[in-house]
Parts: sequence; C-alpha cells; structure tokens
Amino acid sequence: MIPYHIPVLAKESIDALDIKPKGVYVDATFGGGGHSKLILDHIDTDSRLIGFDQDEDALANVIEDNRFTFVHHNFRFLKRFLRLHGIRQVDGILADLGVSSHQLDEAERGFSYRFDAHLDMRMNQQSGETAADLVNTLTAEELQDLFSKYGEVRNSKMLAKAIVDKRQALAIKTIGDFLAIVEPLIRGQKHRYLAQVFQALRIAVNDEMGALDDFFQQAMEVLKPGGRLVVITYHSIEDRLTKRLLKTGNVEGVVEKDFYGNINRPFKVITKKAILPSTQEIKENPRSRSAKLRVGEKK
Repeated sequence: MIPYHIPVLAKESIDALDIKPKGVYVDATFGGGGHSKLILDHIDTDSRLIGFDQDEDALANVIEDNRFTFVHHNFRFLKRFLRLHGIRQVDGILADLGVSSHQLDEAERGFSYRFDAHLDMRMNQQSGETAADLVNTLTAEELQDLFSKYGEVRNSKMLAKAIVDKRQALAIKTIGDFLAIVEPLIRGQKHRYLAQVFQALRIAVNDEMGALDDFFQQAMEVLKPGGRLVVITYHSIEDRLTKRLLKTGNVEGVVEKDFYGNINRPFKVITKKAILPSTQEIKENPRSRSAKLRVGEKK
C-alpha cells in the first residue's frame, strides 16, 4: 500500500459525520484511505461506503471490504456514479480537499517546487492539459488572472509578463525552467510566494473550483434530510466557497428567497466557526497546519 498521509482532523471529521451504524456514506477524496477506514469502523456489515478518487495512485490503497466501493473518478461526478451503484441518497459525505503529502513527495507529479521534474500537476495523469501546457499557451492577461484569482499573487501582472517574454525564446517544460522565471520576482517570504504560485497553477490545471462547485451542488441533491456534509479546506479560496455554500446553498453566496420572501437555506450550519487542528496534531502532522473543518446538516 502506498504511504499517503495521516488523515487530517481524523476524530473531528468522523464525529462531525454523526455516523449512523446502518447508513450510506461517501468519502469524496479517498487518497490513502485513512478517513475511509475510520468510517468503516463505525458502520454495520450491511451499510455502504463509496470512495471517490481520480488519482491513479489511489488504486493501490483500495480497501478490501464488502461494504466498500471504489470509484476511480473525480468527485464532480458524484451523483452519476452513486446512481450507477444503485444509490440515490446518502447519510453523510466527507471531503478532504487538500493535496496529499504523497502527491507532493512524488517528484514526477510536478506538484512541488522542491523537485525538478516535468511541470505536470494533473491529478488525473491520463487526460487534460499540464501546467506546462498552460504556461506556454495562455495569454499574459489569462496568466495574470490565474495567479491573482487562484493564488492571490500580488505581482501577478509582472509574473505573467515574465513568463510570456521568456517562453518566446524557449518553451517552459520543467519545474526548473519555471522556477528560473519565478524566483527573481519573489516578493516577501520565498516559500509562501512559491506555494501561492504553484497552488494557482494546480487549481487551474485540475479545474478544482469548477469541480468543487459541481460536487457541492450534487452533494445537496443526494444528501438525505439530516445528512451531514463535512469539508476540510486548506486555503482561503476553497474555504470561502464552502462557507458560502453552507450559508446560502451556492458558492457565489447569493441569498435566494422563495415567493414568500423566505431565505433558501438548504443546510443547518453546524460549525459557526471552523474546527481547527490541535497544537498536538500540527506538531505530529504539519500538513494539518492550515486545515479548517466545516460542517452542514441537510434540512
């Protein structure tokens, strides 16, 4: 089994699911299976757990258990594959939105600035454009928007121009090629800046915000009344979308009212404030440092 990572906010997320022994649950981000194993510990023999993950590496971690079904697809197809497996409603859904330490530590995946490898960043390496494709083809305006919107990079305009200027002489193929352009433009703390730039590219390559919106809308449809949606976020963008969804039922945060003026709130917000990892967890698992857990209960 490929080592992934210790599941973040493990006890907190399982408690938040409020698991019923005879229920149907979804682990929307299976990864190394850490959260899934904990869910299985809490359900009966005739209950079900469906795990989603588009990453090829996650296949090596599939749990041999009659109650468990693995779906090798992006969680944006939640409703389709639940129906394919004869499931129309579920009692709870857990989504840990972070990139696993395994993915960051695999140099050839191209997720981390710590290694020199092909600038890939695809969660599903069987399809789609790579990060190298984007930095070599997008316009300066598109690159600026990407770095500003998904990484909150302050000098995104300057960075975008530098990329477009440099690629005219030589295509950007590797992390080393990319860093040679980025490093002279670093503002503030080096690791934070690079993390923001790489985060922005990864989000764009994998259409993470589009996938998250699709997933959220379908999660609302398949959750039973009283069912829990538990989401672990790691950066301000996905956390903001999660808060908006739980408060208004959409990621735009638009308050919708019915004919009588009543506000449409599909969820009861269980976590008025995000649940954060303990000091001890952060010490044992540094990946959890930026984690926030939010919970909604379907009305």
